[in-house]
Amino acid sequence: MSARLHPLALAALVLGFVFLYGPILVLVVYSFNESRLVTVWGGFSTRWYAGLAANAPLVAATLTTLKVALASASLATVLGTLAALALDRRGGFPGRTLFSGLLVAPMVMPEVIIGLALLLLFVGLGIDRGFWTIVAAHTTFTLCFVAVVVQARLKGLDRSLIEAAADLGAPPVTVFRTVTLPLLLPAIVAGFLLAFTLSMDDLVIASFVSGPGATTLPMRLYSQVRLGVTPEINAISTLLIATVALSVLIASLATARREG
Repeated sequence: MSARLHPLALAALVLGFVFLYGPILVLVVYSFNESRLVTVWGGFSTRWYAGLAANAPLVAATLTTLKVALASASLATVLGTLAALALDRRGGFPGRTLFSGLLVAPMVMPEVIIGLALLLLFVGLGIDRGFWTIVAAHTTFTLCFVAVVVQARLKGLDRSLIEAAADLGAPPVTVFRTVTLPLLLPAIVAGFLLAFTLSMDDLVIASFVSGPGATTLPMRLYSQVRLGVTPEINAISTLLIATVALSVLIASLATARREG
């Protein structure tokens, strides 16, 4: 006998989905609005998507955000994977508990504290704020998420495969390259995507450590929204939603194909 949802539970579920996805749907619909007023429907049009190309500040902010996300996610993936491998060593090492605590601290620390601390660090070191300070800040913030994902994968690895490769005479570098790394690859890719998404989404930390000529898309959108929502904002937001949805669809198809 199949279990059925209680009407109240079903109603709560529907209301929850409406609350979460209703505003997104409205944003997507009004990105095709002919009228310049975002609250008044003036007919179907794609003029605001064409107008994005002429909005130089918005395009520049988008490119900056993509560059920062790619650079910081790549660095965070490498450093986070190395940190997870260090924490997974049998027997541990002196200061392991302290290192583990410092590694995961950014996950529970408010972003405003992280941004302020990094700002004071860069000012104290006399480093000019700009593109690379945002990359460094996002790397610091996201590498802990990569480390947690990779460490969880390490806990579930079949150690006999690694031990068998070592028993057959393979040096540690070869064992890591041919056995450990392929087994960790799904977690590494997942960690990279998570770090990339967190960097794309960040506003608070970037606001503290950015400088002239290094304005990210969330910062640009926030500054424009304070003056009023424009149709270009709806259009760029819809493009981001479509990109994320397409990426999730491709990943789901790839996973289903591999399992099949």
